[in-house]
Order: sequence, then structure tokens, then C-alpha cells
Amino acid sequence: MKILVTGANGYLGQGIVKQLIEDNNEVIACDLSLDNVDNRAKKVQADIFSLTNPYEYFGEPDVVLHLAWRNGFVHNAISHMEDLPSHYLFIKHLLDGGLKHIAVLGTMHEIGFYEGCINENTPTNPQSLYGISKDALRKATFLLCEEHKAICQWIRGYYIVGNSHYGSSIFSKITKAVQEGKTTFPFTTGTNQWDFIDYNDFSFQVASIVEQKKINGIINSCSGYPEKLSNRVEKFIKDEGYKIKLEYGAFPDRPYDSKAVWGSNKKIMEILNEKNY
Repeated sequence: MKILVTGANGYLGQGIVKQLIEDNNEVIACDLSLDNVDNRAKKVQADIFSLTNPYEYFGEPDVVLHLAWRNGFVHNAISHMEDLPSHYLFIKHLLDGGLKHIAVLGTMHEIGFYEGCINENTPTNPQSLYGISKDALRKATFLLCEEHKAICQWIRGYYIVGNSHYGSSIFSKITKAVQEGKTTFPFTTGTNQWDFIDYNDFSFQVASIVEQKKINGIINSCSGYPEKLSNRVEKFIKDEGYKIKLEYGAFPDRPYDSKAVWGSNKKIMEILNEKNY
């Protein structure tokens, strides 16, 4: 398949592009800069929001995986609301041009405060500008795809564990702190239970989703079970051999974070089982 990946130079994009290439796809990697993208991809440096016919511009790809998003870890950045119309128009232009299969990276923050297992029918009530914007884009994208009779896959991401200093997750920040020679790291109480998925597993799941057309709609990319934040972070520190200690209670828990939440892995397991078969 010929697959366009936007936001390819981002923390998540780098691993997903590599996995798609390993799966023998032709990958077009697009971002404002491409320094960290696998050299086997066709690199296109462009501002996607400035394109009026992106489908033609990128050589009519079979699938577009839209990862591009600013300030994903700054949940109340005004950029989420400012950029929303541009994301919508980019997707609209793709579909107007003839694209028949689009996948967009969503987030569990679309759900808002919730306790328990999240599936594709769980009501959304986002509590941050990031969640509100992603939730709005999801609804608009499904409307556009229905109008154009196109496949829509909304990949709802959870808590991704990786040791790259490029990202802004708790794990990336700890890695960066270690590289800077720090011996302690300010932390919350760590009592929340969330759905954690290792970076490579996440990349594999996302690639597997877009490489097939049978299972669509909202698809959780997740482990499928909750794990206590403190346990997962302590395990990460131990596994990486880091000599750093957590300062519990240095930061308050965010009021909009759920105490225990995880994704249903029913659909992603169906996709992975089919791929392995």
C-alpha cells in the first residue's frame, strides 16, 4: 500500500513510519521537518494546511494516516482550538480529491472523566481543550467519510511507554532527566490506574489497523487492562537501569484524570489475530 503519514517526524510518527516500512508498505512521510524520519520513506517537507489538493499533491495515496497535531501533551493549549478548522479542511480536501481511506489518531482524553473500560460506544465528555478538539474532529471526520463513502478509522491512543527523550510523556521526561544527570524526579501520588502500552507495540498496532479495511470506526490502541501509574513508572525506571528516584506528591493529581480507566482491546485483538493468521 502507498501510505501517507502526516506528523511523521513526531515522537509517535517515527516509530509508526518504521513499522509501516518493515511491513513492506510504500510510505510518504510528511512534516515541517524530517530529521528523525526513517530514510527508507519518501520524505516530503510541507505545511499540510496550505495545500488545496493534498490528495493529488502526495501522489494519490491508498491511505492517509493523520498524526499531525501540535502541543498534544499541553492539554489546555489554545492551539488545539486554533488548529481545529485547519485539520478539518485538510481532511475534507483529501476526501474531496478522491481519498477513500483515512485514519486519524485520537485520544482517550476525548472521553473525559470516566471510571472503567472504554469501548467505541462510551459517551464522550472531554475536560480539556485537547480532548474537546479531538472529539470535535472525530465527529466531523465521520460525517465527511459518510458523505464521501470513505473508510474511517479513528485510532484512540492511551498511555504510551517509551524511553525516547523526544516525546513529552512522563517516560520521556524521566529519560531526559537521567540524561541531564538528575537523581530525583518530581511526581504525583501515582495512584491512578491507566492503560499503558509499550511504544513498539503501539506502533505495531497502528500499522496493523491502517493496513486493513475490514475493521473500522473507533479502534482502541491499548493493552486492554489498567495498571497503577506508580508501578508502571517504577518498572520503567528499573527496566532501563536508571538511577533516579521519584518524589511522590511533588505535583497534585490532575482533577480531570480518571482514577481507573482502560480501553477495550476487542477490536484491535481481532485485527492482530487476522494479521497473524
